[in-house]
Amino acid sequence: MTVLSPAPSGFQEGVLLRELNRRVTNGVAFAIDLVSAAAIRVDGTEAKSALSDVVELLHGYADVHRVLAMPAGDTLTHAATYIRKLGCGMRRALLDRMNIQLAFATGSLALEPERCWHLGLIVHELVMHAARHACFDARAGQITIKLTRTGALVNCVILDNGSRPAREASDRELRIARDIARALGGRIEQGFGTEFTSIVLSFPLTERERGANWSIATRQMRAPRRTRVPASNVAALGSRRPADALGRLLTLSLPVNAP
Repeated sequence: MTVLSPAPSGFQEGVLLRELNRRVTNGVAFAIDLVSAAAIRVDGTEAKSALSDVVELLHGYADVHRVLAMPAGDTLTHAATYIRKLGCGMRRALLDRMNIQLAFATGSLALEPERCWHLGLIVHELVMHAARHACFDARAGQITIKLTRTGALVNCVILDNGSRPAREASDRELRIARDIARALGGRIEQGFGTEFTSIVLSFPLTERERGANWSIATRQMRAPRRTRVPASNVAALGSRRPADALGRLLTLSLPVNAP
């Protein structure tokens, strides 16, 4: 008789998470189809507009859910691109409706896929936390996501231009984000001002991530820079004969120390 050994707990958790993600994705897609059909059948401009707005809202949440799905595979992920996709989904689902602008200041950063997923979960939680609790008063609301790397340390800052009066309640809501940060080997810190609130996530890179990001930084430093020809020179070239203009352009493009 063949005895099947139980699957590792991590594998079982991954299977369950992917199955849960599949069911939620299918449920949202089904809801979008139902509301879209109702928008077509209903009479009245206002009713059609309201249902169409619900469809757009559901599409936004579907985008966010799609980005936050547990990754498959082991290929390193471009974290800045990942965070921007997540931000676009959050804008479509909620922030635009709250009249809150979302800005990005992200540099090149390669992360292992599961750790990038953890970063996305934290960023989503912190941005939603800021949107719920920031008091913008008469100011136009703005949330900025900054993602930088200094050596082997990653800093992700969620900065908004609102005050945060209910600090104790909001601190309790950050418990999940703090737990995920510990899984990354990092921590979360908060800063408050009269017209700003910042939450900083800091965590170290793994050895694999350090090697990949060092290679990216090295390639960027070695990339040749093209010499840009001033617009006045281009205009002057246009008045010459084609052959003379081409020769003059090549001369301008040569480095200063060229023979």
